[in-house]
Amino acid sequence: MHTAQQHPPSDIQPPAQVTLAQAFWYWLKLGFISFGGPAGQIALMHHDLVEKKRWISERRFLHALNYCMVLPGPEAQQLATYIGWLMHRGWGGIIAGTMFVLPSLFILIMLSWFYIAFGDVPLVAGLFYGIKPAVTAIVVQAAHRIGSRALKNNWLWAIAAASFAAIFALNVPFPAIVIGAALLGYAGGRYAPDKFAPGGGHGKAHKTYGAALIDDHTPTPEHAKFRWLGLVKVAVLGGLLWLLPMALLTINYGWDHTLTQMGWFFTKAALLTFGGAYAVLPYVYQGAVGHYGWLTPTQMIDGLALGETTPGPLIMVVAFVGFIGGYMSTELRAMFGPDMLFLAGSVAAILVTWFTFLPSFMFIFAGGPLVESTHGDLKFTAPLTAITAAVVGVILNLGLFFGYHVLWPQGFAGAFDWLSALLALAATVALFRFKRGVIEVIAACAVVGLVLKTVL
Repeated sequence: MHTAQQHPPSDIQPPAQVTLAQAFWYWLKLGFISFGGPAGQIALMHHDLVEKKRWISERRFLHALNYCMVLPGPEAQQLATYIGWLMHRGWGGIIAGTMFVLPSLFILIMLSWFYIAFGDVPLVAGLFYGIKPAVTAIVVQAAHRIGSRALKNNWLWAIAAASFAAIFALNVPFPAIVIGAALLGYAGGRYAPDKFAPGGGHGKAHKTYGAALIDDHTPTPEHAKFRWLGLVKVAVLGGLLWLLPMALLTINYGWDHTLTQMGWFFTKAALLTFGGAYAVLPYVYQGAVGHYGWLTPTQMIDGLALGETTPGPLIMVVAFVGFIGGYMSTELRAMFGPDMLFLAGSVAAILVTWFTFLPSFMFIFAGGPLVESTHGDLKFTAPLTAITAAVVGVILNLGLFFGYHVLWPQGFAGAFDWLSALLALAATVALFRFKRGVIEVIAACAVVGLVLKTVL
């Protein structure tokens, strides 16, 4: 351990000012190497921006992170947007947030095309045969990880159990579960505040890595100070950036057209992603698979597998959903022609990415200057605490849904797939007992699946 690097003298001078061009190249590089889900992405940014480059102090970094954690949307991408905005105004935030997503969008478009065009090839089929049990184990691990942090008392356990029962047994829509949990949290914050007080979190800032460009006591930049006019401008601009493409889609193609419905559906999904991508996946499944039929349950599992193995936020699985839905849509086939299916899928993937991530940018630009006024206020945090508890039950249901389709591929009337069950068990042990990384587990299971399909 390099103690001198962790606790440098407090009088070390801050680094030289960072230009927007330098920041651009960093955020672009981050977009290509941000594997490991939100925890890994946040750890990577902390290492680069707090410890190594000293663009921002740890206390300011954690303060920004705590704000992003209570927003709907991918917290790592929002954190990058926040830091970029704090350093270089609006353009800095746009560049940071966009570069965090753009590489994974292009990668997923190519992988989605490869999957839909060559998915029946034995090589690809074998790889996915091994990956699917691994994804089931990963979802169960996500439920455990969030649950161990969020379910701090019996009240929150009860909310998680009720959430599971609502979506599993009663098929209650995910938005209704979120609203119900928020109301319970609001009431709990008023009448049992000790049960809904935020706890744990990301710890307190206690290390120093030397003076930072944005240090603990650096005054808030002028552009980051709250102004009513600034809030109104962001709200109007964000509204127009949503309304104009939605209006064009509706006018040109009609409200019931696939592209219009994708824009509307993924706007709602973007506003419901409390608790990260795993929380919104059940809602995406209910809509994209159950209601619209844009893709099959098996394709949804395969899409999550692709999302786990590419850089960027896991919610980028929506690009896969959009691509497959656009590629298979009879309306888009008629629009683009049978020889332009790749373009049809790509347009749909880009469209759903726009509507999914637009709210994240608006939350940062509108809410950043308001962070201090809501930080630690129980009437804001208690509903979010309850929502996070409900998310645990929803994710557990998602794990059972995946497990059912992996272990009984022809339904309960068909045969039980013992090989997939053994692979899922091995992946679970690797994740929980040996603390192996998600990419390692997926890669190992993919190889085993390929061997099994080749031999058997």
